Amino acid sequence: MTDPSQRIPLHEKLGYSAADAAANFVFMSMILFQGAFYTDVMGLGSGVAALVILVPRLWDAFFDPIMGALADRTRTRWGRFRPWILWTALPWGVVLYLSYTVPSFSGGALVAYAVLTNSLLMTLYSANNMPYSALGGVMSADIQERAKLNSFRFIAVNAAQFIVQGFTLVWVSKFAGLPSPGHPKGDLAHGWSVVYAFYAILCVTCFLITFATTRERVQPVQPQESSIRQDFRDLLRNSPWAVMFFMTLIHFTILAFRGGAEYQYYQLYADKQAMFDFIKPLGLTAPALAPNQPAPGGFLEMLGYVVHADPAHIASSNVANAVYGLAGMIGKLVTILAILFSAPLAKRFGKKSICVAGFALMIVNSFAFYFLKPADIGLMILLTITGSLFYAPTIPLLWAIFADVADYSEWKTGRRATGTIFATIGFALKAGLAIGAYGLLEVQASLHYDPNAITPEIVSMFRICTSLVPAILFAMCTLLLLAYRLDKERTLQMADELAARRVISPSFIPDEQQPL
Repeated sequence: MTDPSQRIPLHEKLGYSAADAAANFVFMSMILFQGAFYTDVMGLGSGVAALVILVPRLWDAFFDPIMGALADRTRTRWGRFRPWILWTALPWGVVLYLSYTVPSFSGGALVAYAVLTNSLLMTLYSANNMPYSALGGVMSADIQERAKLNSFRFIAVNAAQFIVQGFTLVWVSKFAGLPSPGHPKGDLAHGWSVVYAFYAILCVTCFLITFATTRERVQPVQPQESSIRQDFRDLLRNSPWAVMFFMTLIHFTILAFRGGAEYQYYQLYADKQAMFDFIKPLGLTAPALAPNQPAPGGFLEMLGYVVHADPAHIASSNVANAVYGLAGMIGKLVTILAILFSAPLAKRFGKKSICVAGFALMIVNSFAFYFLKPADIGLMILLTITGSLFYAPTIPLLWAIFADVADYSEWKTGRRATGTIFATIGFALKAGLAIGAYGLLEVQASLHYDPNAITPEIVSMFRICTSLVPAILFAMCTLLLLAYRLDKERTLQMADELAARRVISPSFIPDEQQPL
């Protein structure tokens, strides 16, 4: 029976979810746009941009365990974890705005500015998101309440990703203004700055909502005594952890690598006239505007989703942004719906089986993108939908598998090191994001990528990086998941035996940390 004192009210579940929605304005921007922003808008070379991204993200990965230790030792009248969400809110907003603003200087000063703002953003991300993740484990001691809390969280995350992927580029085009002799696509730097000013305000607001609405109900208790050295010794003997560590490293390499490549796939490979023809029946096209002619009113016009173009101006229009955003929004809606089926599927087949099936199907789905012709816009949307269906159920289940890995450690050794396991998985996650973005930009640098001089080799490279490379990496993830030892029967066995042990010796129930 649920302890009434451990129930989380609806407003608190919604409030808690707000901060993770805010975090995903940064997370999705890193995956989808950061590399292209540095090369195409800020004007950095691909090799330089690769280092600007790699170094701060690796620092972020190493900083996570440090931040976890700081948060665990924080003591305030607001709790251990909530204060960090408050303290980092305003700095997060300021640095997010600066990170997507192009300053007036150039050369080494511009590179230093990019490194500094990205490093500060990554540090604030850890200082905010690590305590936030731990907060979910101390809002209630009831496992079912925590599960419900995570459901709200994942829906909020995908809602934020829906906005970032669906609207960022069309809003950038809208606020960039009309083409001019010096700016054939409008003032893109101004467009990015305006959009991320809005995102910054939204993030700060969400963090304040989370701080104001949440409570820390679970008070610290004295855990079993074990040294950090012992925790890591146990970890190295934990074969399921090793499998999931390397799987996570490759998995998030895919997300960063393909995210950046897919953006360019729509910008450079997909045929702009075919995209214009595809969205025309949807009422999303209009004649090109004359110089100084204001755009007509209307809701879609306000959102920036009406493409004003004719055959002579199609290349400089925002049609690629509109189609990319439309595909992203459809994909996120399908993802949100498909996530709802992850729990019943896992109950029926087991978490491992669903994740293996999802990743195996993503091999085929990614591979299929290579065979699409530039004019196959409808098929690009269709593959986006099927990819979302295949991938979505794995999103919450992988995080549940990480908790199973912690159970396995306790089952085998009698000691539980949930924090160490999630910190090391978090390291693999962020290292993967760094490697993926760095790898794509290094590939671009090897082909001397110049946004103002696109060659057929560059277009072909982005096509391969969107399809064949992710397919190979998804195959590696699938093989690792097949090697993962904790199937449905084993996890049920562990749960039963651990429950029996806790009845005998219930002196310590560890706080569960939530995923990053």
